[in-house]
Amino acid sequence: MRKPSDELSLLEEQSLLRSLKCIDDSSSSNQIVYKGREVINFSSNDYLGLSNHPLLKQAMIEGVERWGVGSSASRLITGSSSAHQKLENFIAEQKGCEAALTFSTGYATAVGAVSALVGKGDTVILDKLSHASLIDGAKLSGATIRVFPHNGLDKLKRLLESNQPSSESRTLVITESVFSMDGDLAKLREIIALKNEYNAILLLDEAHGLGVYGDQGKGLSEHLGCSSGIDIHMGTLSKAAGVSGGYIAASRDIIDLMINRSRSFIYSTAPSAAQAHTALASLKLITSEEGHQRRKNLWNNIAYLTEQLGQEAQSAI
Repeated sequence: MRKPSDELSLLEEQSLLRSLKCIDDSSSSNQIVYKGREVINFSSNDYLGLSNHPLLKQAMIEGVERWGVGSSASRLITGSSSAHQKLENFIAEQKGCEAALTFSTGYATAVGAVSALVGKGDTVILDKLSHASLIDGAKLSGATIRVFPHNGLDKLKRLLESNQPSSESRTLVITESVFSMDGDLAKLREIIALKNEYNAILLLDEAHGLGVYGDQGKGLSEHLGCSSGIDIHMGTLSKAAGVSGGYIAASRDIIDLMINRSRSFIYSTAPSAAQAHTALASLKLITSEEGHQRRKNLWNNIAYLTEQLGQEAQSAI
């Protein structure tokens, strides 16, 4: 029998062995204490610095005082509250969709959404650099998986030509808006045109676009003015929003399908109402004038850093 210690030794030999790092209490997401030293944090995905925002702290306190610290059940039993409904209604409105649904984490959102939408007989076509959660969801679904080179529109077109849906099947195209590892952007307008031409469904993951792109921080789709061309908007509340969780925004029928078929939604205890209440406060802040100013500061910092590194940055503001 293979021993776990053998696998760990192999990972160490390959310089792939990971361990948890304890970050001490700090007053902000940028200034942290590690091994007794104050350091600048370039690893955080708290892009707008909202995780320590006084307004969000107060919202969490209000939520705990009103609803307690836990939801005590899954959403389909007694875990749904008015806080969840208000958050989902706001997300749907902001995305121009009929409905929205929130999940406990961004990973649970991706895995649950993809595996609920497609199955055996369907096809998933992913950008090669799509996040692991999207790949895992596709694998769990049982659908046929096809991959196109990063932003490779010619290959995407060929895959769509050869995998056109029938009356009994679906073809789901998946891409991120801002790619998490490289930081570059999807060719979103061109992808929308292709999925329309071949009657496919497009799922766009705005995990790294929300709060960063768009005049109101709604993501790359807002920045490019093509939100209405996206069938399924996916995002996280754990990065620029500074809280935790994920969401899907789409047609009422697609959201109802998620409620009935998404296993990571059905079989998970609901995020607390306090968390939902805080996430709503965060999204409202992101779309406010203060949110706009924080995005402006972020892009100014990006421009300064890239200039110092001898690179070029294109502002989204």
